[in-house]
Amino acid sequence: MTPQEYGYLQNMLKERSGLVLSEDKQYLIESRLSPVVKKNGLENISDLIRKLQLPGSENLKSAVTEAMTINESFFFRDKTPFKNFEEVMMPSLLKARQAKRSLRIWSAAASSGQELYSLAILIKEKGDAFRSWKVELMGTDISTEILEKAKTGLYSQFEVQRGMPSPLLVKYFQQVGSLWQVESGLRAMVSFRNYNLLDNFSSLGTFDIVFCRNVLIYFDRETKQDVLERIARQMAPDGYLVLGAAETIVGITDKFEPVDGRQGLLRLKNGSAVGALSESSPLQQAAADLAANAKKIA
Repeated sequence: MTPQEYGYLQNMLKERSGLVLSEDKQYLIESRLSPVVKKNGLENISDLIRKLQLPGSENLKSAVTEAMTINESFFFRDKTPFKNFEEVMMPSLLKARQAKRSLRIWSAAASSGQELYSLAILIKEKGDAFRSWKVELMGTDISTEILEKAKTGLYSQFEVQRGMPSPLLVKYFQQVGSLWQVESGLRAMVSFRNYNLLDNFSSLGTFDIVFCRNVLIYFDRETKQDVLERIARQMAPDGYLVLGAAETIVGITDKFEPVDGRQGLLRLKNGSAVGALSESSPLQQAAADLAANAKKIA
C-alpha cells in the first residue's frame, strides 16, 4: 500500500466516521480489510482502494467504514463503570425520578451489545426498585452488521466467559446449540439502531445516562469537542456521562465536571445546581413524552 493509498483511506474514514487513522495504525488495514477484499473478489488492499475511488462505490465505502470502526466489547467491561452505575447513578436517579418513574440510558457506541445488556441485567437485579418504571435502554453504532448481532443477543462460549459471572449467565441466558442467547425479557428492555456520532443527535431525545466509552480516543480534538458538546445538549441537567478509562475532557470541553472519586464518571457542569426538573415543568413533561414508548419492566 502506497502512502497515497493510505492517505486516501485516512481522509475517507475521517470524513465518514470521525476516525483518525494515525501513521502507526497501518497494521490494522490488513487485518480489518482483508475480509472486505475477499468478499468483493479483489486481489489486495490496493485493488480495494482503487475501487473505492470509482463512481458508484458507496456500498463499498460503507463496508470499509464498518470494518474499520468495529470495536471490541465484552460483558461488564472494565468493571468500574458498572460499579459506578450500581453505587452512584442508580441510587441517585431512583430518588430523583421517583415521581416520574422513567429512565433513559444511551450506549453511544454499542458495538455487539454487551455493554447495554450488562446494564439491563443490573437493573433487573434491583428487582422491585424499578417495578412499574418505564426504562429505555438504547444502543447506537455506525456498523449495521454488528448491531444485527446485538439485536439477536447471541454470543459464543468465549464471549460470555469474558466478564459474565456464572450465576448471571445461568439466570439471564439460554443455551442455543453452542451459543448463549440473552433471555427474551432482557432483550425486550433494549433497542438498537444505526447511528453515526457525527450526525445530529436532536432526534434521539433526552437521556438520564449516556455511556460513550472507548470511542472518543479514535477522534481528533475538534471532533471530540463537537461530539461531547452535542451529547451535553441531549442530557437531563442532573444526568451522567460515562467515558472510557483512557478518555478525558481536559482541554476539550468545559460542559462537564468529574464526579469526585469516580473514574470516568461525569456530570454536566453546575448540573447539580440546576437540579432535577420539577414535575410540573414543561421540559419534564417533554421528557416523559419521549419515554412514552419505552418498555415497562415486568
